[in-house]
Amino acid sequence: MTNAIFYNIKSGEHASDSDLEKNFGTTDPTEVAKKIIKQGEIVRTTSTLKNEQDQKYKQIVDFLTRNATSPDGKPYTPDRINKALEEAHVNIKNKPIEAQLTEITDQLKKILPINIETKKVKLRIPAQYTGKAYGTIKEYITKENWQSNGDLECITEIPSGLIMNFYDKINNDTHGSVLSEDIKS
Repeated sequence: MTNAIFYNIKSGEHASDSDLEKNFGTTDPTEVAKKIIKQGEIVRTTSTLKNEQDQKYKQIVDFLTRNATSPDGKPYTPDRINKALEEAHVNIKNKPIEAQLTEITDQLKKILPINIETKKVKLRIPAQYTGKAYGTIKEYITKENWQSNGDLECITEIPSGLIMNFYDKINNDTHGSVLSEDIKS
């Protein structure tokens, strides 16, 4: 560990005192480090960003290959999904699949008739956990009913491929206090 501030860490170049004074108003390494941590931004290389984007794109294609079907129930190949994503100019963001799935499928439906099998689940979340749990379930809610005691009773539709992950998250959010019931369509 060092108390030095580097201009270029790869080549081992230290920042000069005049540069530190000019940019941070001090030459104290601790104060400079605090300012960097509080106000700085992480610079990521283009290749790192591209790798992350490619990884997220692959995750979306894998998910859709496993969970999406044509209207007559036949699965799509990864190549067909890739082609449709390109044709629809779908913008894949660097955030969880669940958070962007609806947006992606809406754009894909313009090019490819696509169905994603979903499961309907009725949830009852105790009042003390609704704040945290609502963030997890909000994009899946089709009907919600707030009880007089603050509990939330709702109907959700979750893509079948995400159901186990969904249960893990909601159980974590509620410390296992959520009551769930599968609803047969």
